[in-house]
Amino acid sequence: MGILLGLAAALLYGGSDFGGGVLSRRLGEVRVAVYDCAAACALAWVALIVCGGPGPSVRAIVWGLIAGLGGGAGTLALYRGMARGQMSVVGPVSAVGAAVVPIGVGLALGERPGILAAAGVLVALPAIVLVAASGSVRGKLGAGLSDGLLAGLAFGILFVGLGQAGRHAGLWPVVCEQTSGMLPILAAAVKSREPLRLSVRDAGLPALVGAAAMAASLLYFYATHFAMLATAAVLVSLYPGVTVLLARALLHERFTFSQRAGLGLCAIAVIAIALN
Repeated sequence: MGILLGLAAALLYGGSDFGGGVLSRRLGEVRVAVYDCAAACALAWVALIVCGGPGPSVRAIVWGLIAGLGGGAGTLALYRGMARGQMSVVGPVSAVGAAVVPIGVGLALGERPGILAAAGVLVALPAIVLVAASGSVRGKLGAGLSDGLLAGLAFGILFVGLGQAGRHAGLWPVVCEQTSGMLPILAAAVKSREPLRLSVRDAGLPALVGAAAMAASLLYFYATHFAMLATAAVLVSLYPGVTVLLARALLHERFTFSQRAGLGLCAIAVIAIALN
């Protein structure tokens, strides 16, 4: 179950990142992030009210807030990099960072994956890099490196926070994560002084992106209930493969050799982790 939930989260994160990146180039990363996260936050609270469940615990709230700060900062960094046209750099760097941080934390907490799972994790890391890479990476590496590193570290904090929030807290960790994720985004909006007003049509698209991201966070949160932190985080970090496939289908971009190799390694990694 944890494998399926992790892969489903990767699908939604990949779709959300693709949509957010495309919109950021047209509307600006701050405006897209504000509407994106506002919609996600509202949906999270609605889900909590409708579904009910146990009351909040201190652990769920604290780790949820930490996860949200990472998620908000990571979203800003990711969208900023994509708005600058560095998608081929920000994607792989952020995905590797998002996988490595939880792996390190999981090992520090005593997690010991089986042989197949460990092999799958090791294969997935270069796969993540290859699947999001393009021929322009070398020439644009320096320009997108800082955004990718920041996004990867921040998303790693997001994944660790949700993984540590506890299994018996209902939806409170996700609600706290979505709520505190607004803080760095609102701070960036105030600092930039950009006008945030959008038409109903333009505002609706970032809202859909936010809904997908919220659903992905929820699926990942439940994935950590059934799988180790390192395993769930690596599976979710395969999201660049979804972004590449969407770019191929919707923007008619061609696959490079490295992207084809990365997709093949992704399949091998998923099978190895699932068989474990």
